[in-house]
Amino acid sequence: MNSKKINLFGTDIDCLTMEETIQIVDKIIQDRTPRQHVVVNALKFAMMNSDSGLKNIVNSCDIISADGLPVVWASRILSQPLPERVAGVDLFQNLVKSCSQKGYRPFFFGARQEIVVKTIENFIEKYPNLEVAGYRNGYFTKEQEPQISDIIRNSRADMLFVGISSPIKEIFLNKWMNYMQIPFCMGVGGSFDIIAGKTKRAPVWMQEAGMEWFYRVLQEPRRMWKRYATTNTIFVWMVLKEYLCSNGKG
Repeated sequence: MNSKKINLFGTDIDCLTMEETIQIVDKIIQDRTPRQHVVVNALKFAMMNSDSGLKNIVNSCDIISADGLPVVWASRILSQPLPERVAGVDLFQNLVKSCSQKGYRPFFFGARQEIVVKTIENFIEKYPNLEVAGYRNGYFTKEQEPQISDIIRNSRADMLFVGISSPIKEIFLNKWMNYMQIPFCMGVGGSFDIIAGKTKRAPVWMQEAGMEWFYRVLQEPRRMWKRYATTNTIFVWMVLKEYLCSNGKG
């Protein structure tokens, strides 16, 4: 795969639009060689800042997309502008639509059983031609990983969507992707919850303002406020430090 990249905080991000990303996924499926896609946002960068194992896995991925607007803004502040945001949940939905149009078969892995089932039901209601290769909830032990990877491998899916939180999904895909032999593998985090209707996505104006994280805090204040207060502060510090260093002030 050849695409222009920029380097932010030691990670090469692909300078791709949504449409260009979808086109590359088509080529990956035709090639049939397992490839891992990952998105980066302020939260992920903050996690990688203190987790070198996660950073190494992210850097080994074949496509790295800028999921959050703050990453796009940071790229512009640091004079390495990305063309646009490629939000993971939007790419996920576009690729499922592509599956229904082109006969690709997706496998859904993650979330609670009722959530992943509802996700599939909602997609099939929207895309009646969608042929699902299989699904499994996202609760498992380390001892169950070989069995799960066998199930996914035997499904012969074209795409694998993993709706599990970081860094669990990145670690699982990095460990089992080549064995499972699914051409395109993508972690989609909490996207199953959104498609199933368990959680709501931020209004468009908040998405365009880079405030989706704040909407999540409003929905789950006890769980999210401390997490985002910490990670957003770390990300702002990373951008400021990079900016000062690049301008000879660090």
